[in-house]
Amino acid sequence: MLVPKPFHALGESPAGTGELDELADQALQMTKAGKYEEAKKFLTHFSEVFPASGGSRPLSMDELRILTMSHDYAVESINQVSADHAQKVNAVTKFRLVIDTLSSRYQPLWVEMEDPIMEAFSDVKTAAEEGDMEAYHSTLNAFLSKYNIIQPSVRLDLPVERSQALDAKITYLDHYRKSVLKSEGMTELTTLEGDLKDLFENVTEDEADPSLWWVIISTGSIIISTLSYVGWRKYKGQKEAKTTERQKN
Repeated sequence: MLVPKPFHALGESPAGTGELDELADQALQMTKAGKYEEAKKFLTHFSEVFPASGGSRPLSMDELRILTMSHDYAVESINQVSADHAQKVNAVTKFRLVIDTLSSRYQPLWVEMEDPIMEAFSDVKTAAEEGDMEAYHSTLNAFLSKYNIIQPSVRLDLPVERSQALDAKITYLDHYRKSVLKSEGMTELTTLEGDLKDLFENVTEDEADPSLWWVIISTGSIIISTLSYVGWRKYKGQKEAKTTERQKN
């Protein structure tokens, strides 16, 4: 379990976010390769480095709680003999995404899960429309498993009210599965599908490419310079006209 001492998410230091991010990534790579003991070592080293990490922004209590829970779950899954390879990979991936979300200044890694999550949800909707109970439960479980991987990161990135509203809809879908198969339940699926699309699109749109700001600033400077030049020419022209008029008089 992580020691709940102050942790800073941004900035570089001897034990800063760069090292934490690297440890989380190495743990994931080892897990994917089936080298669970090596993965465990990286996760353990993370908990040792974590209290000494430094940076410019301290984590809130909620951020610290989410990070701690994701780390503990990753360690637990790696140690659990009954957990299969996919479960171990999902658990460590969840932890990896949380670390990235806390340290990323631009588009977080969890956004890369858009295609598999939207495809999984599309399968749920198709099964519901066809009234195939068995396929519906199977596809819904697959969707919930995929969304569970990014859920902590989503909570970190989204405003509390919005993340809670999304969680509530997904929980409703899970708890009241049979009612969704009825005609009125399809509205819930359609609404949730729209929320999921907005989830990924808004994150992508909100992250402006730094080069775009350079273009905006450069363009603005050109416009200001042009307007200033035009104004100066106009002023000069009016002054010359007045001078000519005085000479004539």
